[in-house]
Amino acid sequence: MKTPVMQNPLEITDVVDWGVIPTMIEGTSHVSGRVLYKGPNGDSECGLWICTPGKWACHVTSDEFCHFLEGRCTYVHESGEVIEITPDTAAFFPKDWKGICTVHDTIKKVYMIR
Repeated sequence: MKTPVMQNPLEITDVVDWGVIPTMIEGTSHVSGRVLYKGPNGDSECGLWICTPGKWACHVTSDEFCHFLEGRCTYVHESGEVIEITPDTAAFFPKDWKGICTVHDTIKKVYMIR
């Protein structure tokens, strides 16, 4: 069994540039982050994700739990349900969740995808 990854996500500075969100509606949300762990066969992943302001169409392709550390954004599900995100918000997005994400202030989150 592997030793768990233990690191304060607020102290991670060696992030990788992951480019611009391809489904932009307004602005240009730039994404960066760092994968902290990838499971066998790529079936799970956890890491740090940072996204700059903008508005984009979101489609979650795997179950995702996340804890937002910084910033502010709004997720609006295609049904109209609104999720307001501020620092210290924990959220779960089930596979195939679809909606619009508007990042108001750069967000930083830790995530687990399965």
